[in-house]
Amino acid sequence: MDKLLDCVVIGGGPAGLSASINLVNRNKDILLLSLSTNYLKKAQRVDNYLGFYNISGTDLMNKFLEHAEKMNVNIKYGRVLNIYKFEDYFMVNFQNEIIKTKSIILALGIVKNVLIENEDTFLGKGVSYCATCDGMLYKNKTVAITGNSSDIVNEANFLKSIGCKVYFVSTIKPDDLDQNIEFVNGVIKKINGNLKIENIVLNTGKVIDIDGLFILRNAISANTLLKDLKIENGIIDTNRNLETNIKGVYACGDCTGEPFQISKAVGEGLISALNCVKYIDNLKEV
Repeated sequence: MDKLLDCVVIGGGPAGLSASINLVNRNKDILLLSLSTNYLKKAQRVDNYLGFYNISGTDLMNKFLEHAEKMNVNIKYGRVLNIYKFEDYFMVNFQNEIIKTKSIILALGIVKNVLIENEDTFLGKGVSYCATCDGMLYKNKTVAITGNSSDIVNEANFLKSIGCKVYFVSTIKPDDLDQNIEFVNGVIKKINGNLKIENIVLNTGKVIDIDGLFILRNAISANTLLKDLKIENGIIDTNRNLETNIKGVYACGDCTGEPFQISKAVGEGLISALNCVKYIDNLKEV
């Protein structure tokens, strides 16, 4: 996408949808990037969101989505892999599609990922979060793949199709895994190497020599998504305007800390959007 957007909102829960409709309502050209599911959909019953007593999380989420659709919010579903900051804009890697934007609103919710030891050290040096994005760099080489993403089997089969020797590391073997992929029962505990990745160590003590490791999670935590973003105890640090330490980046909802409530998420979505609008408008005036 060569077009420069006003804002990319990352996260399609109550905070991200609230931010999106308020940006659209102020005539901003935006894109909402979202996973296909979120925690609200899993709530059996919601009693504390004003005006919607005794409603299921799924039904409330559908109400939010219906509102966004009626306001023509542009939504794409999938995983954001990286965000890169340049002098006056950002580039978002969305499933190997590069999207350019003037600003970012992070509405990530709480991402409960525990990093593998040395994962951040070897990111870009053998560790990748997308096989179809980076797989060709490892054509005919030895790789491992692990994670909980719904498309992990397709990604593993893709790696096999380009000639890779593939180790599928998990505690459960999927039924539709290519029969030529070697399944390894276990959990990766550590990544080793010097200038680049050399091997992985499993909880069983098994060591596997590899050229690349693909970690496919349903979501990526903020500290691996955007370099230099200030995080404290897993929470994105923001001020009262919901600005992060990176100019042009805002955060809202559960990723900014307690209370983890829908009302708070919706309100912060509004606040982040209003302040983001001011930031975008100031860019136009400069």
